[in-house]
Amino acid sequence: MAREAVQELHLQEIEVIMLTGDNELVAQAIANELRIQKSISDVHPNQKKDTIKKLQKEGRIVTMAGEGVNDTPALAQAHVGIAMGHRTDVAIESAGVTLIKGDLKGLVKARNLSYQTMKNI
Repeated sequence: MAREAVQELHLQEIEVIMLTGDNELVAQAIANELRIQKSISDVHPNQKKDTIKKLQKEGRIVTMAGEGVNDTPALAQAHVGIAMGHRTDVAIESAGVTLIKGDLKGLVKARNLSYQTMKNI
């Protein structure tokens, strides 16, 4: 399911970057499985926020999806913060969007729905 979601985002010309506190070996294995081109591992919560800021300074529109307390600063910093699931209230409060199922396919659905809504407006 996650691999299909990442593939769909790639087809929509969206760059997917995995930002994780996991070690490099674990992160690379997951990135390879999901076919994510770029992963940044061993990242602490404030480093996630700093990475989001750096991408924004490059002129990018940044969406951050996360589920835990460690993701809260980055969720708040991103143009669009997406809390995955219902695990952590503070993550949900920091995000502009909450996907109840915590499923990456929900990212694609939310993006497509947002695009269609803006097109109608």
